[in-house]
This record gives sequence, structure tokens and C-alpha cells, in this order.
Amino acid sequence: MFRGASSLSLDDKGRFSIPTRYRQPLLSEEQGAVICTIAINEPCLWLYPLSEWREIESRLQRLSNTNPRVRRWQRMLLGHAEEYQLDKNGRILLAPTLRAHAGLGKKLMLVGLLNKFEIWDETRWYEQMQADTEIERSGDVEACPELDDFSL
Repeated sequence: MFRGASSLSLDDKGRFSIPTRYRQPLLSEEQGAVICTIAINEPCLWLYPLSEWREIESRLQRLSNTNPRVRRWQRMLLGHAEEYQLDKNGRILLAPTLRAHAGLGKKLMLVGLLNKFEIWDETRWYEQMQADTEIERSGDVEACPELDDFSL
């Protein structure tokens, strides 16, 4: 399970290093194989261990591609999916199309979300956190029955 947010640097070639605390599990359990694709509704990327991604592909394959929304999701998720192998230094070289989608600059945030990571441009990440906090504080939020009885 991945959690926490790490500030990272993107080098001139478009590479970043997976933090050490995640690197070993990815190397031992996934042989360093990960999949990166665009997030559907936000300007960030999703990075999955290969085993998690295979489950998503399997679920997408079971959906009817005669449905226009299913086809859009398949095009967006599968059409942008890039498989990567962590190099000996735990780095990933992100494709230019993925970097452009997320508007990644030199500083980025790698955010653990249990079964995957989100990759954000650092400035956009902080803007998103500010906006999310303001929305939650306002109380003017969309209905989500799953969170109604959630306690921290």
C-alpha cells in the first residue's frame, strides 16, 4: 500500500526517482514493472504496479465497448498507458505526452493512494490541495454515502 506525498525532481530527460521506501517493494514484488497513464478527470498521472494495472485492464475488457463512455475510458486509460521498468537507480523516464498531459515542470509530487500513485506538477498539487480544503471546509460538497459514516 502506498501513502504519503513526496516532493521529487524531474531531470532534463524527463526522469524521476521512485523514493527508496517504495522502490524495494516495487522491485521485489513487481520486478520493477509499472504502468503510467493519464488521470481521467484531473491534470495528473496515475502510476500503477503492473499487477494492479492488470486487474484494471481485465475489468475494462469485460465492459462493452459499444458504450461510448466505455470506449472513451478505454481510449484515455489504455491509449495513454506506458509500461516502464525501474532502472538500477529506481528511475522512470516519463513519455513527453504524459508529461504534457499533467503539465509537469521540474518539481513534481508523487502521492501514494493505496494501490497507485498520482504524479502532479508540484505547483498544481498545492493548488489542488488548497481548493480541496476550501471545498471541504465550505460544506458545499457532492453527496457521497460511502463517507457519511466514515470516522477518523
